[in-house]
Amino acid sequence: MSRLARPSEGRMIGGVCAALARRFGTSATTMRVIFLVSCLLPGPQFLLYIALWILFPSEDKARTAW
Repeated sequence: MSRLARPSEGRMIGGVCAALARRFGTSATTMRVIFLVSCLLPGPQFLLYIALWILFPSEDKARTAW
C-alpha cells in the first residue's frame, strides 16, 4: 500500500486532493469536484483539508524520510 504524500507536481493548492486521488485510483479533478460539492453541505470540510495538508508530508520530504 502506498504512503499518502502530497505530490510535488499536479497540485493546485496544497496537493491534498491529488494525494487522495492517487491513493484511491481516481483523477485529481474528480477528487477536487467531490471536495467542492462537499463544501455545499454543512460540516468542517475546510478544517479537514487544512488538517490533511499539515498531516500529509510533501512527496519530496517523504522520499528523504525513507
